[in-house]
Amino acid sequence: MTVPRRAALLGGLAATLAAPALAQGFPTRPVRIVVPIAPGGANDIIARLVSEKLPAVLGQPVVVENRPGAGGNIGGDAVAKAEKDGHTLLFTSANLLTANKWLYGRRMPFEPLRDLAPVTRVGIGTILMVCNSARPWKSFQDLVADAKAHPGRISMGSSGTGTISHLYMEKVKRAAGIDITHIPYRGGGPAITDLVSGTIDIMFDVIPALLPHIREGRFRPLAAGSAQRIGYVPELAEVPGMAELLPGSGIDALNWWSVTAPAGTPAPVLAQLNAAIRQVLEQEEVRRRLLDLTVLPTVDATPEAFGEFWRSQMPVWQALVEESGATAE
Repeated sequence: MTVPRRAALLGGLAATLAAPALAQGFPTRPVRIVVPIAPGGANDIIARLVSEKLPAVLGQPVVVENRPGAGGNIGGDAVAKAEKDGHTLLFTSANLLTANKWLYGRRMPFEPLRDLAPVTRVGIGTILMVCNSARPWKSFQDLVADAKAHPGRISMGSSGTGTISHLYMEKVKRAAGIDITHIPYRGGGPAITDLVSGTIDIMFDVIPALLPHIREGRFRPLAAGSAQRIGYVPELAEVPGMAELLPGSGIDALNWWSVTAPAGTPAPVLAQLNAAIRQVLEQEEVRRRLLDLTVLPTVDATPEAFGEFWRSQMPVWQALVEESGATAE
């Protein structure tokens, strides 16, 4: 992620827009936010942080429900088939909305762009390569040297086949000329548990769930997935980025988290949800907590603006999947 891009996104968040007229009668009951992965991963952490503050804005309770499975497709499909009234929402990262179309093909039970309506992004971030601190590697170069000396011996856990962690690790492996064994999990939480125990060696995943373990000395950061260093996180500022470690590779991992609703949800309801999330993310406490997780708060100006961004990302993730050779199990 480039500094100008980050600045533009933060600037977009700071911009104030006229609040849309309230959708008549919305919400009339508790709002359910479906997180399509197991508890403990970045999606879950960020969704719960935002949902804590939404009731005060919406005037109704907000409940987070984890529905993991099939790379997020189970939870995504449940939302796609829910009532089209804004009371059931999906909170997910980029993978489900983009990569799964190419990973699952005809076996995917819904078409994200057709069956879900955009509300807004909530944040953006990158990924980070970490190892169990008991491992001998002090740098990315140490890891690469060991992987070349012992092909396939080093194991990398991910939050699932075709996730950002898996797809970008495949790019790193090709660029560095190394062989590392990929072990997919059903969410980042279980993979992190095994990395703590030493069952696996490394992860290359989204940062929020990794950061507490870095701070407590259980994980050692080796590389940022972004092209440049993560300068907006002081404790990670010395971790080199991909342009430095693998020059010419073009690797610059960008992840984004967002809220969508069932397609057919009335436009005034989508606009009201967009405005409500904006109010939450403009709160200093929420912004600080997201930044502490290395997530840059980001709200699209309108649901339509998020939809345009989402469509622009489809070919990016299609190329990632096709280059990796990944297919859903």
